[in-house]
Formats: sequence, C-alpha cells, structure tokens
Amino acid sequence: MKWAVRAGVMVIAVLLVRPPLLPASPSPNPILTATLSSLDEVPSLSTAGNGAFRAKILRNSIIEYKLSYAGLEGGPVTAAHIHFGRAGVNGGIIAFLCGSEGGRPCPASGTVSGIIRAADIIGPAGQGISDGEFAEAVRAILNDTVYVNVHTPEHRAGEVRGQVQRLPGP
Repeated sequence: MKWAVRAGVMVIAVLLVRPPLLPASPSPNPILTATLSSLDEVPSLSTAGNGAFRAKILRNSIIEYKLSYAGLEGGPVTAAHIHFGRAGVNGGIIAFLCGSEGGRPCPASGTVSGIIRAADIIGPAGQGISDGEFAEAVRAILNDTVYVNVHTPEHRAGEVRGQVQRLPGP
C-alpha cells in the first residue's frame, strides 16, 4: 500500500513540474521575438554579427515576420530560416525567411520581412513536422522550441542565432 501512495505522489509531482504543451494559439495573435548572436550558435562563434527577429501569428493561419541583422563577418548571407530545436540543440528547418530558391533574396545586412503560410512549412519531417503542417509549426513556436538562424558562406551552419520566445500577452 505504501508503494502505491508513493507512486501516486511521484506521478502528481511529475505532472506539476512538467508543464503541458500549449495548444496552437493560447491567445489571439501572439507576438514572438528573438535576439540573434554568434555566441548562441552551436557550437558558439565569436563574430560581431547580431540580429533581431519579431513576428506575429495571425488567425492561426499566417505568421508576419521581420528579421534584421548586421555585422556578419562570414560573407554575404546565403539563407535565414526558422529551425526546430531548443536552446543549445541544432534542428531541422521549418521555414525559410530568405534565401530559398525562387524566394526572397537575403540582403548582405539590413532587414527582410514577409509572411509564412502553411505552404511555406517544409518540415522537418524527421522531427514530426511534415510539409504544410502549420498548426504543428505554431505549436513548436509557442513551446519555445524554435530558433532563427542566419547563414553565411564561412559559417554554413549559421553565424547568428536566437531562440524565439513568445512575449507575455493577454
């Protein structure tokens, strides 16, 4: 009987410590932000590169975003993406922000903005998000498991990176 009580207490403790995954959108039009730094790359880099990402999820059907970056030392920007991975962990690409074939070009430095729709979600299927699964991508975003990465020729895995966080809201 004692072991059953202990087991029940342990289950309750685990449930209280680990928060549940959030639904696709707990509040209307959540605002997202990230500060990009070379020190947040995995492994860390030491460059003068920096950046900022800001986005808003609208009606659970589009993400409007603006990405700014400067001071990159690894050559012209080849691509910028949203990746699926927690802080300190590399992950697959969810969506391009710039640099995709036929997509918007990446400026050498400055700002790129745009909209992400379901058709822009490209995975990563190996991590459970298939092409077009907008709701799964939003769930990952709202659970602090995505980061923005800006890639250059010298730093092909990324020169600046920032974990995306949801700003507190109503």
